[in-house]
Amino acid sequence: MKILGVSGSPRGGSTTDQLVQAVLAGVEGCETEFVSLAGKQIGACIACLGCVKDNVCKVKDDMAALRPKIVAADAYVIGGANYYSMLNGLTHTFLERFYQFRHQEGKAVAGKLGVAVGIGGSSGDFVVANVKTFFQYNQIECVGAVSAQGPASCFVCGHGETCKVGAIHMFFGPGTKITPDITPSLDKQPDKIEQAKALGRALSERLRGFAAAT
Repeated sequence: MKILGVSGSPRGGSTTDQLVQAVLAGVEGCETEFVSLAGKQIGACIACLGCVKDNVCKVKDDMAALRPKIVAADAYVIGGANYYSMLNGLTHTFLERFYQFRHQEGKAVAGKLGVAVGIGGSSGDFVVANVKTFFQYNQIECVGAVSAQGPASCFVCGHGETCKVGAIHMFFGPGTKITPDITPSLDKQPDKIEQAKALGRALSERLRGFAAAT
């Protein structure tokens, strides 16, 4: 049984990457693979309906190379970031392209399991809700979700301390200095790491149960 973990953050090594990997770290007795979408070109569904006859997307970009991994996996751990209180664009377009699997009662992903992962400057809950919606449309059973806090870009953009509309002013108030103490990181949230690992164990337990039943 195989679990595919996908981080839709456009920033390699991000907190989203880390939390998806924490879920995979909890997996027992199943093969895992982690994929970062950072640097990949994955466009939106263009509604061409070219996938209707064979359930294969005809858009030529990096999604084509990921399709075999998606089909081969028995479960998914999908993580995204909170941009403007919604799922970030790269994760959204990746999941939007699952439309190719829906035609003529397509079963390439239907009936499989999933875990939703969300990261945000204040909360990843919006992200989790969006990923769950994609799971529902594709008949993927969500066995659980985990969200955590990550550093907004304002922490590293170079203007975070003075920008009056940025996350530093919003969360901490004017005059706040950016220090390691106030910069969010996953290692400061051990409860989230343990929750993620517990989800990985639960996910793999469900898959092993399926295998035993067959």
